[in-house]
Amino acid sequence: MAIAIKIENLSKQYRLGLVSTRTLSHDLNRWWQTSILGREDPYLKIGEENKLTSRRTPDAGRRTPDDYVWALKDINLEVEEGEVLGVIGKNGAGKSTLLKILSKVTAPTTGIVKARGRIASLLEVGTGFHQEMTGRENIYMNGAIMGMTKSEIRKKFDEIVDFAGVERYIDTPVKRYSSGMTVRLGFAVAAHLEPEILVVDEVLAVGDAEFQKKAIGKMQDVSKFDGRTVLFVSHNMGAIRTLCSQTIVLNKGRLSSFGNTEDAINSYLSTPTTKSAEYIAAKSKGIFIQYGRMLNKHNETTIIYDFGDPIKCEIFIKASDIPKAIYYSISLYNKYKNRVFTADHSLETSMIDINGELRLIYKFPDLPYAPGMYSLNLVLHLPNLVLFDMADDILPFEVVDKGSSLSKYSSFAGDMLIEGSIKYL
Repeated sequence: MAIAIKIENLSKQYRLGLVSTRTLSHDLNRWWQTSILGREDPYLKIGEENKLTSRRTPDAGRRTPDDYVWALKDINLEVEEGEVLGVIGKNGAGKSTLLKILSKVTAPTTGIVKARGRIASLLEVGTGFHQEMTGRENIYMNGAIMGMTKSEIRKKFDEIVDFAGVERYIDTPVKRYSSGMTVRLGFAVAAHLEPEILVVDEVLAVGDAEFQKKAIGKMQDVSKFDGRTVLFVSHNMGAIRTLCSQTIVLNKGRLSSFGNTEDAINSYLSTPTTKSAEYIAAKSKGIFIQYGRMLNKHNETTIIYDFGDPIKCEIFIKASDIPKAIYYSISLYNKYKNRVFTADHSLETSMIDINGELRLIYKFPDLPYAPGMYSLNLVLHLPNLVLFDMADDILPFEVVDKGSSLSKYSSFAGDMLIEGSIKYL
């Protein structure tokens, strides 16, 4: 199969800090004062450190390497025609920079990018739209930019408007659209004007659930039936699994993994993280979750559970002002950030001691949790009235299987296992 995108030794470097004062006379004065005379930068804001002089090398005028950052470094990649490629990684890993280079929004510092055919990009809300122009005018303008004739755009026009669901507002200036309407129209234009390569960033998260489902279905169709190439960036591992046959993982600007989507996701989710086996609150006042940790069967702190072991967590709650009632919700999420279950319980405020502290040990139901990564969400609240505190995506732990303990289970049902005909819910 032909290669749609070929990337060779691609790197992108950015310079940190203020590059210019925005006037030539001030730039010359700054250079004279700092580089020639060795004085303090005259245009520093009050209280700001004089980094221009403090971080210079002995050679006047030269900057140290830590004044620059590599957003991408030595990326080599080939994407076949008709392939749906997922791009995942932590915030700041270089995902959006890669897409911007492919879309020619920015140029690489080094390396070569070759693409076969036209590229349509949806990188952020309102990409390619003129805010003063109507939706109708923007459709025709975007089509013209992509090299399509007016008659070609006209054939697709009704289909675009119907997909976006903006019939009533098509002759209204785009500046009056909501963010969701803008995303829907932007995606519809990009997907229906028949580009050979479609580039979609996390922007689809702005749309509602129904539109996200339509958008994923459309990307599958343009790849499978039209033979077009799709690059899809998302933090939603479920969407990546559904849509992408191949996935790359970026880590600190470098390509750390490329291959089968399931393997790539597992590689990404198993990457060492700064998350701790313990949770310590940043708050100091009000009603809040002060501390939390996961416990093994010996009540020791752990992040690893053998399959079948009891899973417990210890939570300390602090209350400077004791309310009449408190409820706590505890939710368990799998590695794809899909919720496995939620438990909601009330707390007797009389249990809070004289220091305003309450120790709670929660034992999770004895269910056969499938091996994999999990994390917790903790909430203190009064239902539909007050949110006291919320700690999201904390206390990560892993369930592992060391032997044949899974052999009696016939299949998986989400994150639970099925033994014979018995389904654990």
